[in-house]
Amino acid sequence: MEILAFGVQADEKPLIERAFAGHHEVRCLDVFLNEDTAPIAAGYEAISTSVNADLGARVLELLAAGGTRMVAQRSTGFNNIDLDVAERLGMTVARVSYYSPYAVAEFAWALAMAVNRRIVRASTRTRDFDFRLDGLMGRDMHGRTAGVLGTGKIGEAFARIAHGFGMRLLGWDVAENPACMELGMRYVPKDQLLADSDLISLHVPLMPETRHLIDAPALKAMRDDAILVNSSRGGLIDTAALVAELREGRFTGVGLDVYEAEAGLFFLDKSLEAIEDDTLARLVTFPNVLVTSHQAYYTVDAVGQIVDATVRNVLDYTEGRRSENVLVPRS
Repeated sequence: MEILAFGVQADEKPLIERAFAGHHEVRCLDVFLNEDTAPIAAGYEAISTSVNADLGARVLELLAAGGTRMVAQRSTGFNNIDLDVAERLGMTVARVSYYSPYAVAEFAWALAMAVNRRIVRASTRTRDFDFRLDGLMGRDMHGRTAGVLGTGKIGEAFARIAHGFGMRLLGWDVAENPACMELGMRYVPKDQLLADSDLISLHVPLMPETRHLIDAPALKAMRDDAILVNSSRGGLIDTAALVAELREGRFTGVGLDVYEAEAGLFFLDKSLEAIEDDTLARLVTFPNVLVTSHQAYYTVDAVGQIVDATVRNVLDYTEGRRSENVLVPRS
């Protein structure tokens, strides 16, 4: 069987091809799955998609009409997939339930330190041979408080790094993580965490109940000199409300690896086009904001694990097995 893989990055392609070798043929495309590109999958029983694929009702119906019966998503998140429609169409859907939590946690810390120590501004200056220190003053993390919203595997890895810096730890989650508590983390209500934290990092999944978890009131509750980092899902933050607070001169820094309207933008070269998203265009103009293009997971270790799990998901489908990665089982 030949697998069609959508949204494959250049660095990712050889990993996918090697992983599938000896099992199934794979055709890699750099285009992302959406209503316009779905017809390309006609005749392919199984496809693989990236996190920014459109797997809404219309796209799933087009895939099913073309003969696709299995979707293997190369990500943990699946908020882009209409699972009810997939089940109605008799399609099997699988994701990657686990990959290196260190990749995302370490990148979240890279964002935090970059905005805290003004690394981007400093680098830009020195390229112009401007070696002044004005406006580059940061703060020690040691002795300050890190608030971790979501203390699963990635949140725990982030907390361990914070502990290494000598920070106090506050946590918020539906369930307490004993490993985090051993580090000295104290679980508190969300509003208290926001008010008491110098650094706030988001590590919760995007679901209806977590959409705009950081909304206007939550942003108001944060300290004026706080640092906010989001390496999870863009929809966790009300970006328009964030821009409004930034216009008031609030926050030491904001590091965003995700954006709530990133589909159709992230992973693509838009450098020669006019950006129609006024909110994003305004966001990137703030000197205390750093936006990256959903790359926190993008290490050879994590991507290798994602690709290996994707191959196993396809093999499980073809051989009639079911694993914890299956979101909609084979009918």
